[in-house]
Amino acid sequence: MLLIGILRFLAAYIYPMNALFAIVFIISNAILLFLDPESFLPALLDGAQKAATLCLSLVATYSVWLGLMEVWKRSGVTRVVSRFLKPIAKRLFKTEDPETLDCVCMNLSVNLLGVSGAATPYGIRSAQLLDRSEEGEYASCMLFVLNATSIQLIPTSIIGIRVALGSAMPADIIAPTLITTVFSTVLGVILTRLLIPPKSAKRKRRALSFSRKRLKARGAGVR
Repeated sequence: MLLIGILRFLAAYIYPMNALFAIVFIISNAILLFLDPESFLPALLDGAQKAATLCLSLVATYSVWLGLMEVWKRSGVTRVVSRFLKPIAKRLFKTEDPETLDCVCMNLSVNLLGVSGAATPYGIRSAQLLDRSEEGEYASCMLFVLNATSIQLIPTSIIGIRVALGSAMPADIIAPTLITTVFSTVLGVILTRLLIPPKSAKRKRRALSFSRKRLKARGAGVR
């Protein structure tokens, strides 16, 4: 089932994105060939070289952090983080299922460390489980928003890119990134709750409205 879900995800999202990037690449190359044909090949080779260098640097960065994640997992650190996040996840996603909460908490905890690539498998599994829940639509939207705006305690990927590009102080973005991601996450959660409210909240509103109408009717009857 997990493999089928991953394949569906690839078919639904990655293939259209590849087509979009291919179109952008072809159009930009055509414009460059028309405006400055002499610089086309040097620019292409320079971009390929920088891309290869960046990929190798990110492989090293991800290897280190994924190794640390495995150490934390085996030593029980991730369980502690998961227990800390579970009460928050229950309120945000409106679910009590242990497996769903474990996957969601792992996804959120890995995103907190800025290792978005390692969070993807947990995110796919969380989306599959949340779709089956009673609050499927709301919970899936909340998961998407939290992954898009995720609070970054340590922006590992960005630091790795800055190191690869020769930044003198690659870690000086930690504080600004933390502030901006906290703001974006809080705003995203608030907007999701307002625009796509959970069914339980709708039922409470209906019950409250119904009780108010009954009280008004009783008051009118007494009069």
